[in-house]
Amino acid sequence: MSVKNTIVVIDDEAQIRKVLSITLEASDYKVVEADCAKDGILQAATAHPQLVILDIGLPDRDGFSVIKELRTWTSIPIIILSVRNSEEDIVKALDLGADDYLTKPFNSSELLARIRASIRRTQQPSEENVISTGDLKIDYSSRVVTKNKKEIKLTNTEYLLLALLFKNMGKVLTHGFILREIWGPSSTENSQYLRVFIGQIRKKIEDDHADPKYITTESGVGYRMRFVK
Repeated sequence: MSVKNTIVVIDDEAQIRKVLSITLEASDYKVVEADCAKDGILQAATAHPQLVILDIGLPDRDGFSVIKELRTWTSIPIIILSVRNSEEDIVKALDLGADDYLTKPFNSSELLARIRASIRRTQQPSEENVISTGDLKIDYSSRVVTKNKKEIKLTNTEYLLLALLFKNMGKVLTHGFILREIWGPSSTENSQYLRVFIGQIRKKIEDDHADPKYITTESGVGYRMRFVK
């Protein structure tokens, strides 16, 4: 008998917790509920969850401070589920360490897909040298990217950018995070520069770079490398 993945749901709305519990338990997850930040952090520490679903608007502390505290001692995925949908709030949550952000009202299928992607990413062996999505593959040991077994020629910067997206498969990476990782802390405002490189990579890896299936844009926030079967 397989062990169920545990998800801690931190939300002060009882109806939302009920809907999430029904949805998640129907997909074979174990759900632990918390109605405030204090209890949520306690459950995250004691229930040994594989993922946390967190609301930003909580009665005792906001969700941003919860993300910040959780990230001092755990790297488990955190998915924000909130009515707050401004780019500023989304970018802030992701930059603090959240893995994904969905707004209420939410689509259950979309939430479940994001949960699977987040858990799958954390369960990948860290020493894995070859990662695939669809017919696209990266070999970190040889620094070679292939599509349909044919090598794709990339510049050094294009390779580093694509490698970063692969390592964070399924996770939204903000413009600021990518710019810091690839070009350093002084480049965090140069999102236009990043768009140019993403465009170049899409032309090389996508069947239709105008309708990408691998690297998707999270408007105003950043980019996500998708799992493709």
